[in-house]
This record gives sequence, C-alpha cells and structure tokens, in this order.
Amino acid sequence: MPGMTLTHLAALGHHQPPHVLTNDDLAGLVDTSDTWIRQRTGIERRRIAREESVTDLAAAAAGKALAAAGRDPAEIGMVTVATCSAVDRCPSVAAQVAARLGIPAPVAYDLNNGCAGFTTALATADHAVRAGAARHALVIGAEKMSDVTDWDDRSTCVLLGDGAGAAVVSAGPPGGAPAGAGEDRPGVGPVVWGSDPSRGDAVRLLGAWRPRFAQDGQAVFRWATTELAPLARLACERAGIAPHDLGGIVTHQANLRIVEALVQRLDAPRAVVARDVVESGNTSAASVPLALSKLVERGDVGTGAPVLLFAFGGGLSWAGQVVTCP
Repeated sequence: MPGMTLTHLAALGHHQPPHVLTNDDLAGLVDTSDTWIRQRTGIERRRIAREESVTDLAAAAAGKALAAAGRDPAEIGMVTVATCSAVDRCPSVAAQVAARLGIPAPVAYDLNNGCAGFTTALATADHAVRAGAARHALVIGAEKMSDVTDWDDRSTCVLLGDGAGAAVVSAGPPGGAPAGAGEDRPGVGPVVWGSDPSRGDAVRLLGAWRPRFAQDGQAVFRWATTELAPLARLACERAGIAPHDLGGIVTHQANLRIVEALVQRLDAPRAVVARDVVESGNTSAASVPLALSKLVERGDVGTGAPVLLFAFGGGLSWAGQVVTCP
C-alpha cells in the first residue's frame, strides 16, 4: 500500500553449543540404534548445551546478527525471543539478552508458540516496524530442549537438540533485491498463521516442575504431511511469488521425512532446501533461523533470493512468510 513502511532482513546469526551427541551415543542410553534413528527421523547428530542457558544461546546468536547488520545497540527498538524451553519468567530472556548486548531501552518480551515461535515472532516484528513502533528489531529463536527431554523415552529423546538463530529486521526495502524488483517489494512478506487448538494435545510440554516434552508422533506426521502444504503455498501467493521461483525453502526441522514430504508437495524445483535437522535435530523455535542462517553463511542461497520460511508444531500452530535473503 502507498506510504506503508517496508521491512527487510538486515542480517542473520546463529549459535550452537559445542557438545555433539551422536546416534551411537544415544544407543548407550536407550534401546535404539543409529540405523533406527536415521530411518525414522533422518537425524545423525544434535548439539547439547551443558553449561549454557537459553539466554546464553540467544545472546550469542543475537550478537552475531547485530554485528553483521552493523547496527549500534541503541538503534534496536524491539527484542523478541521465541522459546518454549526457557526457565526464566521474569526478567524475560529478551530483557536479559538486551542487557547483555547493551540495548538500552527496547520493548523486550518472550513469545511461546512452540516450533512456530520464530516465524510468529518475525511477523510481529515486521508488523511493529511497518507501524512505526520500532525502526530496527531483533528477533531470536532459542531453545535448550535438552532441559525438557525425557532421556528414557526413545521415541522423543532421539529428536531434540539445542541452539539459537537470530535476525535483525529493519525498516526499508531489501538492499539485495534483484534488479527490476522495484522499491515496493517487501523483504518480509505477509504472514500466513493460525492454529488448530482442538489437536493441541498432540505436542505437550506441561507443568512448571520438571516439564518433559511428549508428542503423538503419528498424529503430528499425518497433520504436517497432509494439511500444511496448501498453507505454505498461500504464503507464497500472498508474497506474489510462485513456489517454482523460490530460491530456498526453510521449514521447521522436525523430522527429515516431514521436511521432504512437505517440500515435495510444494513443487519448487529451483529451491535449495534446508535439511539442518540431519546435524542439529529438532531445535523447536530455533530451527528455522538456525537453518536459514547456515544456508546464507554457506552461500547456498544468495543475497536477494526469495526464501519461504514455514514452521509448525505445538499448538498445533503454524506460521510462515517469504523473505528476501540479506
């Protein structure tokens, strides 16, 4: 719309703890094997935080994104952390990250929308910048899922990992937009989001005292592979792009079988597909920014490339949008 402020991803950053937990390591804890895990999930390894907290992970990723954007901390007017595994309630993880990075007076809050948390938080930051409530926003997905893992449950302990990813969202059109794209092309496209609360029990992380992640894996698999592709295509439609023209696709890294099934239904042959779940496992709200940041860092998707972000999970909820790579 004329006069509406545009937004773009100015920079990305990610962080993972150094300790690697392999499938063979897990076979020493529960009745499983490397073959069993790979066949059912595609996961080969994941990172586990030993001493680092959710705040530590979030601050490390956010610091990299802020440095890459070349922004002074005082310019950041909004900090949002998407997480479902943080133990701190007040001050929020976002407020603690702001303090560590020297961001003096942002609106700072945590957002819990399960695995769809980052793409939900990205949309809210996009809306805030468009409305003029902030000119630069820091959006982070950070999880320490190892804190909420039931290490005796072989169906779930093989899935989860720890990590964080972050993005700086800034006002203005994307600087890397392809020639001829025009000054009115948004760098963060319109969001498609929603939930099916009637099936919320399919993914659970309940209680304040030693909560443990649990899910109905078959129900989640059926839902993700049969009902979500039309919503992902709708995100492309709202951004004014056909799936065939996508440069990349980053879905929630829940399970490689789910990622492959969803991408296949999108019919996007030119897109580079993120498969970070193989080396990082399911990092919940961190999975999309973590995978996106890695794709950009490796040069798998170039500056100005349109990339579909689409996340889904606990709630059951979903959120997605097309972004222009920084």
